[in-house]
Amino acid sequence: MANNYETMLVFSVADGEEKVQALVEKFKSLIEANGTEVAVDEWGKRRLAYPINYQPEGYYMLATYASEPSFPLELERVANITEGVLRLMTVKKA
Repeated sequence: MANNYETMLVFSVADGEEKVQALVEKFKSLIEANGTEVAVDEWGKRRLAYPINYQPEGYYMLATYASEPSFPLELERVANITEGVLRLMTVKKA
């Protein structure tokens, strides 16, 4: 049974534009491989509400998709071990 999810990822911009685009592609392909009805919206570089790891800006990416309940946990695990991911938040949509 697939559920609908929305995931917001914030990437570090300190390592340059190429690193950010590599991270966007990595997570986009991971979500597309494990989810259906995938829609990815790149918000781009924005000022953070408060500094995270002394960084005032981050690159935002919003993904909406349908997947099995186990996939968001795997996505969070991968994000936690990936260098350059500042924040990740996934919510289940009603």
